[in-house]
Amino acid sequence: MPVCQSPQSLAVHSQLHPIKWRSILADPDRGFDAVVIGSHERAFSGNQYSLVAPLLALHGVQLWMPELGGRVDPALDTIEDLMALLGILSRREVQRARRRVINAMTVQVSEQGRYEGGRVPYGLRLVEAGPHPNRRLARRGICLQKFDTDPDTAPIVAGIFARRLEGFSLARIARDLNNQHIPCPSAEDPEANPHRTGAGWTLGTVREILLNPVYTGRMIWGRSRTDRDLADAGNTALGHREVRRRNGPEQWVISQRRTHSAIVSDTDFIAVQNLHAEHAQATHDYRLKGLLRCAICERAFEGHWVNDTPGYRCRHGHRSVKDAATPRPKNVYLREDRVLAKLPLLHHRLTAAEPAAAITGATASAARAVSPSPEEVIDYLRAHAIVLRFDRRTRTLETSSEHPVRITI
Repeated sequence: MPVCQSPQSLAVHSQLHPIKWRSILADPDRGFDAVVIGSHERAFSGNQYSLVAPLLALHGVQLWMPELGGRVDPALDTIEDLMALLGILSRREVQRARRRVINAMTVQVSEQGRYEGGRVPYGLRLVEAGPHPNRRLARRGICLQKFDTDPDTAPIVAGIFARRLEGFSLARIARDLNNQHIPCPSAEDPEANPHRTGAGWTLGTVREILLNPVYTGRMIWGRSRTDRDLADAGNTALGHREVRRRNGPEQWVISQRRTHSAIVSDTDFIAVQNLHAEHAQATHDYRLKGLLRCAICERAFEGHWVNDTPGYRCRHGHRSVKDAATPRPKNVYLREDRVLAKLPLLHHRLTAAEPAAAITGATASAARAVSPSPEEVIDYLRAHAIVLRFDRRTRTLETSSEHPVRITI
């Protein structure tokens, strides 16, 4: 977007932050007195003119557009309608151009297996794939690029798939990689991952590798998208902000043919996906979730399903992807059924210690001299924001109520 200055013009970066633009306009020594827009499609979309025009007028900066043959005169009665129409046409053109680009890239990936840019997956690298099919770009020396296996990191990816097929958990795989001091993807390529710490392998890192079909030798595109959400739902005049979101596998574009050497076979990749599907379908219901805390470290217990039995554990801050630090308190385990069996007694003592407590809903049965069910006691605890502190040393549960109650498990 050129900015005019008599008798010369100077170019200003079109992506300047709005706050910087406002400070430039407010500067009496800004060095220009008009803004010339070469194409309205690249200047205003939707109602943006109505938001920008008052700011330009406030600081005495004129607006020039070729569609109007020169200066935009805000005093004209029809100027608002005309600019609104241009804004609508501009937004439509942007949307049409976006669809054209997406459709073209979809075909290029699906039918041609072309690399369309983006971060290179761990275990792969970029290599030249011949001159660009666009002659103009080819004359400039620009070549196509494609993936190839990275001799240093591809064996790591192959090992991750192999160990998963052997039955190792994601946590065990990540822990072994950390113990072997193998750099995680963000540490291997920090320039491509400036938003990550590179501290080590995590469950998410291992999972992302195991779920990515690019390792079967096919090009993948469209695993994420950019949405435009309202910056403030309460004030639509603030416009939109870009938000990056993941697409589901059904929305991915996968090349019909192999474009690079496979690190894992189709058979092994599908077998790994079946393992993940079985795990995802196994849902566990923890009725005491959020109600139990460890008396040793004050951390919340986490659900722990063992032998088809719900339970809880506290590892005192230890993570599965790293070996436990020493010395460290032993893990604390607590079976759910043993806690549920004691809840009616806990409720009886709790309400006896707090006679002013309201007896409604979940405790109505207690008023009839009938022991409440575990579900009713759980509802009572949640309604009164009471948590239970379990002490492994004494095998006791203690309430966080104003008048604490303790029972033995």
